Amino acid sequence: MSRQQHSRFATIWTVMKKELRDFSRDRKTFLMTLLLGPLLYPLIMLGMGKLTELRISTQLEKPLEIPVIGHEHAPNLMAFLASYDIRPQKDPPADVEAAIREQREDVALIIEPAFAEQWQNGEPARVVMLADSTRRAAEIPMQRLSRVLQAYGGSTGNLRLLARGINPAVTQAIAIDHKDLATPEAKRGMLLAVIMPLILLIFAFIGGAHLSMDNTAGERERQSLEPLLTTPAAREALVSGKMLAAAAVGITGLLLTLVAFKLSATLVGTGMAKMMDVSLSAIAQMLLVLLPLVLIGTALLTALSSYAKSMKEAQANLTWLMFLPMLPAYALMAYPIKDTALWQYAVPFLSQNQMLSRISRGDAIAAEQWAAYLASALLLAGILWMVAVWRYKQEKLAISS
Repeated sequence: MSRQQHSRFATIWTVMKKELRDFSRDRKTFLMTLLLGPLLYPLIMLGMGKLTELRISTQLEKPLEIPVIGHEHAPNLMAFLASYDIRPQKDPPADVEAAIREQREDVALIIEPAFAEQWQNGEPARVVMLADSTRRAAEIPMQRLSRVLQAYGGSTGNLRLLARGINPAVTQAIAIDHKDLATPEAKRGMLLAVIMPLILLIFAFIGGAHLSMDNTAGERERQSLEPLLTTPAAREALVSGKMLAAAAVGITGLLLTLVAFKLSATLVGTGMAKMMDVSLSAIAQMLLVLLPLVLIGTALLTALSSYAKSMKEAQANLTWLMFLPMLPAYALMAYPIKDTALWQYAVPFLSQNQMLSRISRGDAIAAEQWAAYLASALLLAGILWMVAVWRYKQEKLAISS
């Protein structure tokens, strides 16, 4: 190693230690940056899972009282519903449609006056189920009532055929057997494949945001960047030291988040936590996927912050930067695509989303897909690093006003 190279590495190491030391002095910001992801992730995943589990268990187990208009026309149906803990209200609202629109009721049932006559004639007896399908609170009552009504209609129809000496199986021209080829890991990762990549992408992309903005825009605002730039140290060494300090913070926060991800699944073994049970090899693969994204986010924020004259101006970039990792997730929800095409692994954010989803499902990732991803991600990080270096070589960067 030449003396010049040794000097540059020494400069990088010195700048990196200086930035980390200065950042650690602000204890509140330091702890928030490192611990926000590890604390927020379990709260989001486990808290949401626990609330969903409680809502489902409560609404499935407790008796369901619904407004039933015309219950006197179908006493046998009412008895069947009661056997499944679905009972008519004693004082139903006069206008059930208005009650559902105003969310005073979740679901209602109307039994037509001709129900008994249609039943006696062997015709389909008409009932109307009222509900607002856009209300999340009405989902379980709707499904619960619908399943019981279908069960009643199906069992009665079979009994009618048997009474006429006809085997009910003749109405089933095709017998469909479902064979699910999804692996247990893929089933556990269904929810994670949607939520987990989005959360991890955001944390990895902007994990070192505060330090990236502070060591450029913050120093410009405090007018401490100019003395640093007047030193004989190479500008690329200064940029690299600052970026490595921010990347170290981002990687540390990412590691803590992945540890929290694993501990959440290990310590809480019920409900959604079962879906979070991933192996250590999967955690290692996730880390390998997210490391280039930390470098990309750090380099991009460093380059953008070099154009800001204050921390407030630099922080304004976070408003739109946080949307970048979300775009592929929203696009895949609207238009799912197969994850076999190699080009996907060269597209920023889409590639990380697809790879994290595959890892959480337990799918193997081919060597050429890893190569395409790592090559394109590191290339993008290198380009952004060169942009930051180019910006640092401009003398007007040291001017704060």
